Amino acid sequence: MEIIIQPDPEAAAKKAAHIFAQTIRSNPKAVLGLATGSTPLPLYRELVAAKLDWSAITTFNLDEYTGIGPGHPQSYHSFMREHLFQHVNIDPARIHIPDGLTLDTEASCRQYEEKIRNAGGIDLQLLGIGSDGHIGFNEPTSSLASRTRIKTLTERTRRDNARFFGSAQEVPLHVITMGIGTILDTRRVLLLASGEGKADAIAGAVEGPITAMNPASALQLHERAVFCLDEAAASKLQRIDYYKWVYNNKPTWQQ
Repeated sequence: MEIIIQPDPEAAAKKAAHIFAQTIRSNPKAVLGLATGSTPLPLYRELVAAKLDWSAITTFNLDEYTGIGPGHPQSYHSFMREHLFQHVNIDPARIHIPDGLTLDTEASCRQYEEKIRNAGGIDLQLLGIGSDGHIGFNEPTSSLASRTRIKTLTERTRRDNARFFGSAQEVPLHVITMGIGTILDTRRVLLLASGEGKADAIAGAVEGPITAMNPASALQLHERAVFCLDEAAASKLQRIDYYKWVYNNKPTWQQ
């Protein structure tokens, strides 16, 4: 696990965007896992500004609300179009987002997993983290071996997402999300987090026990997990000075 700590959210997003841009430049046919929410917005702005070639890139999004269609302003289809896809030369056929309107959820989830496998697996997966440690919409107590499936959102998560809908009552109760097992299968994971509100979840994920009560702690099992944090999100890490020392003194070939 690599811990990268930057002074502020913008610097953390730039560092994360650099890692994504490196991946795209080194592998023009890379398979990217993408996330939504307020945290990745500056990262997506950096990627758009970088003028990269997305023509052979394939993407898979982590999740989607059920009961709302791709045209709904708060759907993750709409989010990705607005903040990334309409600004880059990606082939729409290579964009994959769970179907929130499917009439057969279990079959749709199986098909999503199959599409990931058929694409050769995900090379780099972007994650945020909830204040309770959830990744994707894998809420606390989610199986650490879980696959793409339907999940019921907690009231805490619905309150956290109410700012996008107007009220917690308007946030859909269910979502389709990649599972923790799906995330752990990716070749590299980059978790981006900022703000003091994420500090407890980050401390538990990095330095606490591996537990379903903090789903992000499962990333301790990942061979290549990177946490890209601002100072506030990293503020409750006990070994913060060590992480900074290691990062600042990496061998030149790793930088």
